[in-house]
Amino acid sequence: MHPSSSNLRGIALMVLATGVFVTNDTFMKLATEGLPPLQVLFLRGVSATIWCVPLLFMTGAIRQIRFFSDRWVILRSVVETAAVCLFVICLANMPIADITALGQLAPMMMVLGLALFFREPIGLNRLLLIGAGFAGAVLVAQPGGSGFTVFAVLGLVQAALTGLRDVMLRKVPPAAPSLIVAFSAIIIVMIGAGGAHLTFERWVMPEGRHILLLLGSGFFLMIGHIAISAAYRAGEPGVVAPFYYMFAIWAVISGLLVFNTVPNLLAFIGIALILGSGVTVALLDERKRRRCWCKAPPWPSSQSISTLSRNCATAAPCPGPASPDWRGSRSMRGRKALPCIPGRTNATSGGRTCSSS
Repeated sequence: MHPSSSNLRGIALMVLATGVFVTNDTFMKLATEGLPPLQVLFLRGVSATIWCVPLLFMTGAIRQIRFFSDRWVILRSVVETAAVCLFVICLANMPIADITALGQLAPMMMVLGLALFFREPIGLNRLLLIGAGFAGAVLVAQPGGSGFTVFAVLGLVQAALTGLRDVMLRKVPPAAPSLIVAFSAIIIVMIGAGGAHLTFERWVMPEGRHILLLLGSGFFLMIGHIAISAAYRAGEPGVVAPFYYMFAIWAVISGLLVFNTVPNLLAFIGIALILGSGVTVALLDERKRRRCWCKAPPWPSSQSISTLSRNCATAAPCPGPASPDWRGSRSMRGRKALPCIPGRTNATSGGRTCSSS
């Protein structure tokens, strides 16, 4: 398939995934109109499990179920439990567009987490963009305004926890199938939400419409996980990733069509700042990744991530046909240079070891 066609397919899948996830959130918010939020989250977990188990067998991921008990998979799922519990509480008490916009800070929170825990350099441009994103969050939350509540603060905490969850993905074994990681999160979130519900809420008997909404919510949750994984497989990550911020657009549409709510002018400006800064950070990361090709000297295995990242800024492209280092062998003619994978050898670069992006 032509690269542009693959990228268009990846973009379409990402737009679909974000729309499907917001549909899941919309169904959950509708269910909270008659049920306590943590009970809704618990029942959504039951629904998602019903949909997920057959997929584990259909895809063959069940053969890798041992990764379910990996300590980093479990720890990531525990952090996700805290983040999702806060999200559903905020969702029940805030406009869907506002809480979704605050959630879009998570990727920028992840950048800060990588700098804090892995010593990865941020750079002035990304730091300013993250600051713009936080300024947008303040405009959405509007402290001191009539619309400000404690739930806006909880929404920011939820975004920070989501960013921490994504940082922990670095520690999850690469061989762990994404469906197993998602299944672990579904089960642990369901257990955590069930325990929190019994502690803080009183059980309310669901009506038929609640059951239908939560069955739909669980279904769309699984479709979203499948679509977002397929999006990154179909297209280049740097092309596809900016469309992750379609979440906020879909949430505004949902708020208008389903809940008859529209963000005020300040909130719209805040949403635009969050979207603009998030997309720009994603594009800057992709530009850095594309600059970071193979270097001739092999790196020592003891070299730190931060050193590799600094070397990335001056990394030269892999030798091409015009380069005196080009081998010209039949196996390398006509091949496209591949992006570097830290610590691994790029087969199209004459066996050179790659620096980090």
